[in-house]
Amino acid sequence: MPYSDFTLETAQKTFHLDTVRSFGLFSEIEPVEPSTYLTMGLARKASLATAIGTEKARSELIVADVLVDLLQHFDHSISLFSGIEFNVDAEKGLTGVCDFLVSLSPEQFYLEAPIIILVEAKNLDLKLGLGQCVAEMLAAQRFNAEKGNDISTVYGASTTGVEWLFLKLEGKCLQLDMSTYTIERCDRILGILTGMVSQDA
Repeated sequence: MPYSDFTLETAQKTFHLDTVRSFGLFSEIEPVEPSTYLTMGLARKASLATAIGTEKARSELIVADVLVDLLQHFDHSISLFSGIEFNVDAEKGLTGVCDFLVSLSPEQFYLEAPIIILVEAKNLDLKLGLGQCVAEMLAAQRFNAEKGNDISTVYGASTTGVEWLFLKLEGKCLQLDMSTYTIERCDRILGILTGMVSQDA
């Protein structure tokens, strides 16, 4: 089955994950000041995206802008992918299209080192995006192992654009932050994403 068919429960059971739920897993990370471009963009676009109310609008008007700011923060030493096929293990159901991927490589023409997976929440429900996100994180973990990438931790997020829920995967240990971060504190979201890229989150 494709990534989008996984629930959190089926992902946990299929891949025998030990799941730890906690509040504030990423709360100690230092905020990162968003660029003027992002601040102004969110001021103009966030309410529009909310009013339109579709996943497409929120991804194009909010999520993409946040990730481009992250890209700029690292001076394009990382890369960003949107809507790409990411087929890793068909037998295990680790196939399908990813909403967003951040890679630790500057290579933008093909994927080399996925580190962050972002999934658009379904029907504005962050929980409904968790199974797909975990499946894609597991695929990224396997991809990195097969490529010989020295990446011990893969991160994820289920997001409506306005609300963000973050995850962390190390080996078979899945950590789920029960705290929800909102776009009004974009500096905190950018701080967490920056910590993930730096692999110290």
